[in-house]
Amino acid sequence: MTQPLTLRRDAEIAASTLPALLAKADHLASGVLLGEHGRRRAGQGDDFWQYRPMMQGDSLRSIDWRRSAKGDAQFVRDREWQIAQSVILWLDQGASMQFAGTKDTETKASRARVLMLAMAILLIRGGERVGLTGFTLPPRRGEQQILRLAEAFSTDDAQDYAPPEARGMIPHAKAVFASDFLGDIDAVEAALAKAADRGVRGVLLQVLDPMEEAFPFEGRTIFESIGRTISFETLKAKDLRDRYLDRLNERRDRLQQLCRATGWQFNCHHTNESAQSALLWMWRAFDGGTAR
Repeated sequence: MTQPLTLRRDAEIAASTLPALLAKADHLASGVLLGEHGRRRAGQGDDFWQYRPMMQGDSLRSIDWRRSAKGDAQFVRDREWQIAQSVILWLDQGASMQFAGTKDTETKASRARVLMLAMAILLIRGGERVGLTGFTLPPRRGEQQILRLAEAFSTDDAQDYAPPEARGMIPHAKAVFASDFLGDIDAVEAALAKAADRGVRGVLLQVLDPMEEAFPFEGRTIFESIGRTISFETLKAKDLRDRYLDRLNERRDRLQQLCRATGWQFNCHHTNESAQSALLWMWRAFDGGTAR
């Protein structure tokens, strides 16, 4: 049983990270100046979108007589489509995400948290409802939801590799999953299959440390998981490099295949790369690609 003082201490530690996370995510989101979320299509709503020539099937009530009086053609005043979508997020908070190859490189968890929260900020301020997969935080609008998401993203999972949360998939919602995806691939496949069955489309962002791509190890090396549940010692680490890189590439190919099969989009991001470029890819993929 958790003691009250321990619980309070853990809560204060978690809460102390929120302002920095929120500020960093908000700053990152503000750098993506793409205007309104890509919901600018004709439909139900109050905001003016565009004038267009009247077509067969348009009612006389839809004619904008003031605009039409300026010429010989009759014009219809289209309104912007404003039906908010539900967007569900899953962020891997397993121990493997705490890896950083050097002291000057941020952890995969830190980068993924900022990217996911920045994406949530963009979506919520674009009028969408955003929440988490599962049942802990249903999709909602508003600035308070951003704070709830920041709190949820600031926790860690003790297990080495956290499987995707596939419960609570809202039919025809959109989704964003972020992880290193180095754990059980069957769990990822099951989650995407379940999403596809419910008409959920989205983006899959793999976050890796550059050292995980380079495998710069030689000689005697002890490989140990972050949670220290797995340990492996070798005297010739360099001999493992080709096999390791082959397995890593096979994993990436498998993720891409799963995305193609389920209508999702895939990207691999490294923590030494620009966070803004990753967010921009997510936004464009979500807004203008098959994730839409």
